[in-house]
Amino acid sequence: MATQLKPVDVLLVGYGWTGGIIAKELASTGLRILALERGGPRDTNPDFLEPRKDDELRYAVRHELMQDVSRETLTFRNKSSQTALPMRQLGSFLPGEGVGGAGVHWNGVTWRWTPWDQEARKQTIDKYGAKIIPEDMQIQDWGVSYDELEPYYDKFEKTCGVSGKAGNLNGQKVEGGNVFEGARKNEYPNPPLQQTQAGVMFEKAAKNLGYHPFPSPAANASRPYTNPDGVAFGQCHYCGFCERFGCEANAKASPHFTVMPIAAKNPNFELRTNTNVMKVLLDSTGTKATGVVYVDARGREFIQPADLVVLSAYALGNVALMLWSGIGKPYDPVTNTGVVGRNYAYQASSGATLFFDDKTYFNNFMGAGALGVNIDDFNAGNYDFARMGYIGGGGIGCSTSGGRPIQGRPVPAGTPRWGLDWKKATAQNYLHAANVSNQGSNMAHRGNYLDLDPTYRDIYGRPLMRMTFDFLDNEQKMMKALADVCATIGKEMGAQKVEARTNPIPYSIVPYQSTHNTGGAVMGTDPRTSVLNRYCQVWDVPNVFVTGACVFPQNAGKNPTGPVGALAYWIADALKNQYLKSPGALVKV
Repeated sequence: MATQLKPVDVLLVGYGWTGGIIAKELASTGLRILALERGGPRDTNPDFLEPRKDDELRYAVRHELMQDVSRETLTFRNKSSQTALPMRQLGSFLPGEGVGGAGVHWNGVTWRWTPWDQEARKQTIDKYGAKIIPEDMQIQDWGVSYDELEPYYDKFEKTCGVSGKAGNLNGQKVEGGNVFEGARKNEYPNPPLQQTQAGVMFEKAAKNLGYHPFPSPAANASRPYTNPDGVAFGQCHYCGFCERFGCEANAKASPHFTVMPIAAKNPNFELRTNTNVMKVLLDSTGTKATGVVYVDARGREFIQPADLVVLSAYALGNVALMLWSGIGKPYDPVTNTGVVGRNYAYQASSGATLFFDDKTYFNNFMGAGALGVNIDDFNAGNYDFARMGYIGGGGIGCSTSGGRPIQGRPVPAGTPRWGLDWKKATAQNYLHAANVSNQGSNMAHRGNYLDLDPTYRDIYGRPLMRMTFDFLDNEQKMMKALADVCATIGKEMGAQKVEARTNPIPYSIVPYQSTHNTGGAVMGTDPRTSVLNRYCQVWDVPNVFVTGACVFPQNAGKNPTGPVGALAYWIADALKNQYLKSPGALVKV
């Protein structure tokens, strides 16, 4: 028998970047705000202090900060004619768990997506005509333009103390920045990080080839910094332990020390950890959420009533919860109807591994999560992708995030995977290897989707979410074409040996590729093809809002955290200044 609790005004399901931002922004309303987080509490002290923090085996290999797939997982297949099987260990992507979520173990790469990314369908048709879009490609617009979101990008960058160089200030192109970016009102809050030898060589090679290199935007503070909320950042140590790790210096922006302490000052805010939400409860009409059911660490079941529910968990978790709760019509790829689970996408990446002579040293053990140099010449609408035979593109860069001793062992193809020859190859190449990588976009396709598995269930008896996904012809062409660009840059850098690579084709869920899962609960302008309106409010259940990368109709050639954070501020603004003043649908159909 579930215990019914006292109602709250606002309920956040999941407490990472987006939940923390919304809790902070709504603190001034005086409403009772409750955040439920399925993982445990975390803080810099004691969780991320040295020497515990730099334990590669614990955090990078055994995934201390990530979802426990022995308790909660999903099933996977490449196409609907196959039988999906459970993912028994983390591989291709690493969802976070615990306070801060993936915002604790991320690298800190903080892009603004381009105006094309937010109006991909409109801008593609305007330039090339509708016939360029394949019949099974479900490319869509967000319903929110870049110009509308620009102030919220700016706010998130200042919250995170992003280090970088503007390339388009109020429409004026700026040398040394990303001249392809959308116009911004302000410079980054911190100057760029100090580049490594690999970055310097990449920059020179890219310029020689006629491209436009610029430093990666990094939520790794290049200097001591205090953000607009009064939160102090330390300076990056270039320790090489960012990705999959917390930061002992509070130099890498994370929600647990930036937005969450501000939210916690609100006497009307409460956080409950180790609480796993089972479903969102709906009234008899199915058009209003009344709260949630959750289970605590002792297995006790509770009903938590709420006037407003915000799904602020990881992208895949939000979609699963909507499917379990009956919010929105599930997507059916056969009839191409329904919306929840539609437009799942990933990152279609490729690149080249470079091996240099023994006189070229990179010292890869020194790095920062988002340290690197990039070009956007082949991203989004910045070039004639139609001439290449596909839609989309990618950001190409040379990053130096660290060369950790267990996983940072670059060796040429054909090297034995263990033994004396492997050890010799490791010693010969560790200081003399680099990578040039393409982070490719992924357009949504009719046959790539999320639904509930008819066979497998989790420990609570709920159907596992099923992922059906593969890299189709459009993405395969893009990966191969931009891998060649990466190889050309590598040769211009002076590499003796260049090995081009792409993500596994067909897509494999086994090797790590990126934790950039998008779609499944997308925003848009048409309820027939989107779950959410432009304010990320559920069309069918207007007192439910959804955050995170699940709202993107297709994936871009960039990391998603920048627009995820910007949209969280956009949603919080809509809640404060529109919804709470007059609850109901913010967009009329």
